Amino acid sequence: MKILAFAASNSKQSLNKELARYAAGLLDDASVEVLDLNDYELPLFSVDREAQIGQPEPAKAFLAKIAESDALIISFAEHNGTYSAAYKNLFDWCSRINKKVYQQKDMILLATSPGPGGAARVLEIAKTSAPHFDGVVKASLSMPNFHDNFDVESGRIKNNEIKEQLIHAVQALLA
Repeated sequence: MKILAFAASNSKQSLNKELARYAAGLLDDASVEVLDLNDYELPLFSVDREAQIGQPEPAKAFLAKIAESDALIISFAEHNGTYSAAYKNLFDWCSRINKKVYQQKDMILLATSPGPGGAARVLEIAKTSAPHFDGVVKASLSMPNFHDNFDVESGRIKNNEIKEQLIHAVQALLA
């Protein structure tokens, strides 16, 4: 099984990238590729810009990575209650190339933040919208208080209850 994991964030020190990497690592027999959205940076989407430049290569490359995978693990950063601008922009460009951005892939959707909300609002948006773009959401999990529940140095979840919930969520990819 080939897993594509990424944070829906362009932060170089993304908490969500740590969580996505950890979650993907829970699948023993899987081949995992962790993407960095900084490798898919694009100009701000507009129909005028699209008319000028057409379909940009980074968006095509991102869609190709999804196509090559068997399943997705996405961890969403929450910016003012919704997607990060970097992810939303990449998604907008991709959806102009292929409205079925997620290409019928099984997905685990995650979110975390430093605070008690755990980016739950953006996670709910993602869960609701993914099926409209051909995503098959198998499970989701919000992890609150990232720094209290995740040891960055060891790259592991410290909270056993959250760890068990994440293991259960990730195993849904194998069902």
